[in-house]
This record gives sequence, C-alpha cells and structure tokens, in this order.
Amino acid sequence: MPVKNTSLFLPECIHSIINQTEENWELIAVNDHSTDNSKEILTSFAKQDERIKVWDNTGNGIIDALKLAYSKSSGTFITRMDSDDAMAPEKLAIQKKQLLQYGKNHIALGLVNYFSDLPLGDGYTRYEEWLNSLTKKGTNFNDIYKECVIASPCWMVYKEDFESCEGFNSSIYPEDYDLAFRFYKNKLKCIPSTKVLHYWRDYPERTSRNHKNYADSSFIQLKVFHFLTIDFNHSKKTLLWGAGKKGKKVAELFLNANIPFLWICDNPKKIGKEIYGQQMIDYKNIKNFNLYQSIITIANPIAQQEVKTLLVNQNLTKGKDYFFFC
Repeated sequence: MPVKNTSLFLPECIHSIINQTEENWELIAVNDHSTDNSKEILTSFAKQDERIKVWDNTGNGIIDALKLAYSKSSGTFITRMDSDDAMAPEKLAIQKKQLLQYGKNHIALGLVNYFSDLPLGDGYTRYEEWLNSLTKKGTNFNDIYKECVIASPCWMVYKEDFESCEGFNSSIYPEDYDLAFRFYKNKLKCIPSTKVLHYWRDYPERTSRNHKNYADSSFIQLKVFHFLTIDFNHSKKTLLWGAGKKGKKVAELFLNANIPFLWICDNPKKIGKEIYGQQMIDYKNIKNFNLYQSIITIANPIAQQEVKTLLVNQNLTKGKDYFFFC
C-alpha cells in the first residue's frame, strides 16, 4: 500500500484491514515522502499489530513505492490497497477463497462502490456501474481498450501469476491500467463477483484527479502501445473511426509509429478534409469491413451501437476485428 499525505483517511483504511475476517495477512505500507503525519500514523499502527510493516520509499512516486512494497512481501497471494479507501470486512477472505477454488491463472475481483463527502459526478457513477457490470460476469477483458477494467485496489492473484505478468516492474503510467493490460496479455481469467468488496473514496485532492500521469493522453498512449503489442493484426488494414480529441491522439500515435490507416467518419463537415495529412473518408465508402481492423474512438453511445451493429452484421468479432477505445 503506497501512502502519500492521506492522514485524514488513513486510520479508517487501516482499521478496515485490521477488521478483516481473514486474519492471515501482512500489510506492507510504503510512505512516499508524505509531508503530513501519515508516517506517524503508520508507525503507531505497526507498533500495535506485527502484521503491519512500514517502509520509506527509496524512490519517488507510486510505482517506486509499489516495487519496494512487493520486494518485502512474503505471501502466497498478492493484492494492492489504496490508503484513502476502505475494504469490506470479508474482502480478503472472499478473494482468497475464490483463488483457492479456481486455481492459478485467475484474478479474484469484487464490486466497487464510490463514496464521497461531496456529490459524485456522473462520470464516476457511470464508471462504477460499467465496471461492476463487467465484474459480475467476469468479462472485464472484453472491454480492456475502453477504460481500466480492473479496479486498482480490488484484485488478488497468486504471487506466481503476478511474477509471470512482471508485477510492478513496469514504469509505465497509469500503472493500474498497465497492470490490467499485462494480466490480459498473460491470459489470466477474471473470476465473476457479485459482492461489493471495496469502497473507493473520491475527493478533490485525489491523485488520479490531479496528476499528469493520469491525464487522458496518458490513457490513449497506453491503449495504443498495448494494442500494437497484443492485438494488432499485421495482415489487415486499419480503420480509425472518429475525429474527436481521442481519435486525433490515436491518429497521431499511429503516424508516429508508421502504422498506415484509413480515417473514417460520418461528419459532412470533415469528410474530404485532411487532418495530419490524412484525408477523412465517408464510412459508407468502405465496402468490405472484413479486410480491416477497426479502432473506434467515437464517444457517443448511440453512434457506438450503430457502428457495432454494422460490424456485427458483417460477422465481425469484438476484441479481434474491432475495438472500442472509448
């Protein structure tokens, strides 16, 4: 558990861990140069409970803190916690039981619940509903390119599987989304869950709200990197759908990687014009979508469904022939 200036929430977080019905755990907390009294709070709890170990980050930032914490771990199972959140009392017990039941090459998950002292924005509510809908079926990786499909503090895996996915060794941000892609790349299977196991706190100072590492551009860059590594089909041509902000960023990254593509849209004001030297093409001019892999960056849900219907009617498969990037 990386810790940085979360003293307001840290006692509640640690109490939720101490009160787990599963008692056989170790908490390795790494203080990431906090300027509040987070370190003192951690030390106080560690003196009362020998299962809690506290270290100071020898590097800087979340990834370095996670690497250090993992290097000190000794458990059969690995999970991550965020120091401003709270666990449901049976979280560790349920996830451990699932892994023992399903075996290696699986990820134990759980539903999440956002909470805040301030009204939650529609974006967080929609994300919670969407993420939980995937987790209930264990189909998280079906939408891996849309958004992060594994809640960063609500998963558990065998340490052996974690090692095969290179654990926290990557230095790529956003680190939680990058780890989800590596779980996906190594073909770990998601175990369906129907219980809320994690309470995710939102507040204005939250790192994912403010740090440049979690900006939209970082997410798009990560998606394109892993797509080209995992799912890109060199035997097909590439279609890029949509010329909004995300579509333009994908196009820029494809051009920088020398990936040829056709750029299509249905906006009469853009059709025939050039963006980054690429001419915008009317999607109706594409006669055989079977020849292409489609990257869809259209955000409008109705338009997304129309594109999906069009491609499904041509017997194309999601996650193979077409991918939603938003």
